[in-house]
Amino acid sequence: MMTRRGVQWISSAADDPEECREHWALDPRSPHALPAGRYFDVVAVGQRVGLETFDQLQRHGMPLGPVMADRASEQVGFFLPTWAKSPFDRMVRQETADRAPEYRYLGENSVVVVPGPMPLAGDRYIWLRAPMRRPEASLPRIAALAAMFVAASSVVARADRYGREQSAASVDGGATHAH
Repeated sequence: MMTRRGVQWISSAADDPEECREHWALDPRSPHALPAGRYFDVVAVGQRVGLETFDQLQRHGMPLGPVMADRASEQVGFFLPTWAKSPFDRMVRQETADRAPEYRYLGENSVVVVPGPMPLAGDRYIWLRAPMRRPEASLPRIAALAAMFVAASSVVARADRYGREQSAASVDGGATHAH
């Protein structure tokens, strides 16, 4: 659940912050479209990678800002400061051995549908970590997200590869093949 200061901060990004707060006062579950690039940017990643990234950041006590999920599109969005695109892109490349994992960076001229302050567990848009106040804009938070995003992408890719190999082995009757 979002705090009053969290509602103040995120609604301030709206074209009409007061209208946004009134909208949420009437229905705190209702999502709202907000422009990115004003008070925040969002890194959008696939749900499996996003949930693994979120879990690792929390488990290791790393700096973390607000995080939301869109269940219908199977995307997770990590909120970053508006100036974070260049450092985030650079840090992802530094963490990557060959090809960087897929993500979308939503900044200026983008719109993000955010959950209401009190979504229910079954809603399309939910907060994994709701804003409690204006998040700290720090390089360590950007670096932690970049590192864990690349690591989580690798874990999910390896799990998929292992699953395919096990499926192929069971189709082959459990026979192993020498390479």
